[in-house]
Amino acid sequence: MQKYSTNIFFSVLNDFRFWIALFFIVRLFGISDPPLEAAHNWRQVTVNMVARNFLETDSNIFYPRIDIGGEKTGITGMEFPLLNYLIFLFSKLFGYTHWYGRLINLFVSSFGVYYFYLLIKKYISRKIAFSAGLILLCSIWFNYSRKIMPDTFSVSFIFIGIYYALKYLYEGSGKYLIIYFVFALIGISVKIPSILFLPLLSFPVFEKSIFLKRKIIFLIASLVLIIFPIWWYFYWVPYLVEEYGFWHFYMGTTFENGFYELIKHPFEVFDKFSFDALKFIGFIVFITGIILSIIKKEKKIFFIWLIYSLVFSIFMLKAGRAFYHHSYYIIPYVPVMALMAGFALSCINRNWIRKTILALIIIEGIANQQHDFFIKDSELRKLELESIADKVSEKNDLIVINGKDNPQDMYFAHRKGWTLNNSDISDREKINEIIKKGCRFMFIDKTYFDHKTPSLPYEMVFSNKDYIVYRLI
Repeated sequence: MQKYSTNIFFSVLNDFRFWIALFFIVRLFGISDPPLEAAHNWRQVTVNMVARNFLETDSNIFYPRIDIGGEKTGITGMEFPLLNYLIFLFSKLFGYTHWYGRLINLFVSSFGVYYFYLLIKKYISRKIAFSAGLILLCSIWFNYSRKIMPDTFSVSFIFIGIYYALKYLYEGSGKYLIIYFVFALIGISVKIPSILFLPLLSFPVFEKSIFLKRKIIFLIASLVLIIFPIWWYFYWVPYLVEEYGFWHFYMGTTFENGFYELIKHPFEVFDKFSFDALKFIGFIVFITGIILSIIKKEKKIFFIWLIYSLVFSIFMLKAGRAFYHHSYYIIPYVPVMALMAGFALSCINRNWIRKTILALIIIEGIANQQHDFFIKDSELRKLELESIADKVSEKNDLIVINGKDNPQDMYFAHRKGWTLNNSDISDREKINEIIKKGCRFMFIDKTYFDHKTPSLPYEMVFSNKDYIVYRLI
């Protein structure tokens, strides 16, 4: 009986679905927190702004809008707002709250990691798949798969699409082609960098064992599915910006400029790979995997890494400064790093050594990200902003707040208007300009000032230890 129980225990541990479920449960900690954590709170509130405006203003998915457009409508070009729209649909059913996006992303990203595992298991090896999947779970994905952001969300749809693309190419069932088309279309539309994974499908396309007719149909379907993302990002996004006069979405820089921006900051670029992606132990194992793939002449593994790295380098050049400035830009490359690290571990014959290194990668990954599951008490003041705003103003009153470039304060105030730097708050000319555009109230967050909060020549209508509100007109 004891032996039977032991066998069941080890059987569960060797089932990758157990680890996905375990990591899912762990990441439920703080899942209902508002987007107040330090890392990329600004990015999360912009997603929520769009979702809330779908609920309160206009539910047309082709016209996303945010709240920091001043007197303008806030309609602007951005990533295709599917995650935002799912938040909106949840809000229609259950009422709006800040955290739906966390749960939606975590759910989709968990499926994405499972399909990543299935891909490697079916077409490379289960041994590599198991380690690579665990490494991906504790990589930057551990944190960002529960943020209200579309990055791991998008790549997850791509993994599902690629899995069924290969099923179609090797097995020929039309239903697999349809599933590939739908999921790849979603993935690329939500985040266009996810298109970087499609060149990896060139491997089976060039295999002689696959019927030519099947390859042609697949290529046609792939060309058709990218029509909408191309239309959205290269026609509709610029159109919205021009038509509604408000720029928000970063479309990259020139390749030349991106090259110079990257080479001027080599250590920051290296840090994205060496720390943000897999942390230090994982990065060392990843590099070891590249070396071993060359030594052992594992052509499939090596060329997957090489081709994707070449394609990803184009994305890096286009991103330029944004690549090393924002951690989430490395997310599309992390699965390939996890694959190479998983391959390196598979080359270790001694089971206890392999498991020890894998455990160290997991521990380091989680230990260096767990802090982002907690919100500082000092940030909780922002949850009072809406109630303060309701006391002194109407919902449609435009406001200005000293939130700098971060739209977080405006989001929690649940108003529309402008965010300015501290220095701009005292600029009478600038304030008079936005007053002419309809700004009625100024919100001052005292904690943003290093020294004494400046006294301003306007009517004070509210004050507490954190905020001052002035009536401008």
